[in-house]
Amino acid sequence: MTSEPRAGSSGAPAVRAPERGGALLAVLWVSAALAAIAFSVAITVRGETERASTAIDGVRAHYVATGAMERALLYVAYGPQAKRGGGRFFTVGTSVLHFSFPSGEADVEVIPEEARLNINSIPPPDLLRLLLNLGVSEDRAREITEAILDWRSPAPGLTDFDHHYLSLTPSFRARHASFEETEELLLVKGMTPEIYHGTYVRDAEGRLRPVGALKNCVSVWGSTGSVDVNTAEPAVLATVGMSPETVGALVARRRATPFHNMQEVQESGFGGPGVNRLRIGGASIFSLRATAWLRLDDGRPSDLRRTVSGTFKISGEGPQSMFETLRWYEN
Repeated sequence: MTSEPRAGSSGAPAVRAPERGGALLAVLWVSAALAAIAFSVAITVRGETERASTAIDGVRAHYVATGAMERALLYVAYGPQAKRGGGRFFTVGTSVLHFSFPSGEADVEVIPEEARLNINSIPPPDLLRLLLNLGVSEDRAREITEAILDWRSPAPGLTDFDHHYLSLTPSFRARHASFEETEELLLVKGMTPEIYHGTYVRDAEGRLRPVGALKNCVSVWGSTGSVDVNTAEPAVLATVGMSPETVGALVARRRATPFHNMQEVQESGFGGPGVNRLRIGGASIFSLRATAWLRLDDGRPSDLRRTVSGTFKISGEGPQSMFETLRWYEN
């Protein structure tokens, strides 16, 4: 004889304990899954918000840098004869212009192309010496020197370097004509991105220090004679004949106060080989590099930086001057 399930006080069948536990466990699992989904969504939204904020700040800093570049270009074009307030817009020897805007700050480096050596006319001994001064091994420096000379020199037929380039994928031939861009140097045999763009090495104390970049030492509009004493790279100063001790002392002096005329160079005691190949400022072609950062709400500078640079040819002086953009680089 089977027993009937016991009814509750209201007459409804009683729910068994295992069924109540299973329902509670299912609710807990669903709650945990929903909480995990909500947490994931919150993290994603926060990350996307921060990325969007960083992107917005990057765009703002980019336009601050662009505005500083344009203002610096006008200052250089106005020349030393134009004044603003108690000072001049630009004086010969000025290597950095600082600008303050409502939303941020910017430093603009003014580098005459005469601070660099002309890649199309630099003599082979100077080219080899420059590469060695940049820390390139002697064998590789000689290979690169020969490859650059081959690239910029006419050839009636295929050279050994052409055969090497044709064996690559993709294949190509040397121009056998003048360099039109310094970026072409990345194609010559023996060249590496570290030599062209520069790199970092650790010193005896384990700290990283920059190693000079070839792109900052040569230009298609560079000098065929003297170089600017205020902005030429240390490797360039050493290449024109200055001793390492003189180069170090000169760089430290110009970092504190730029030279405004060659008399200051002589009075500062810088003499010896290479001094006759120094000059102040440039002629008509300048490279400008603007680095900008935003100002935070509390007045502190932001860690975010944006840089733009370009090369310009300036004709004439004062408000009637004209300038032509030869190169423009974003970031």
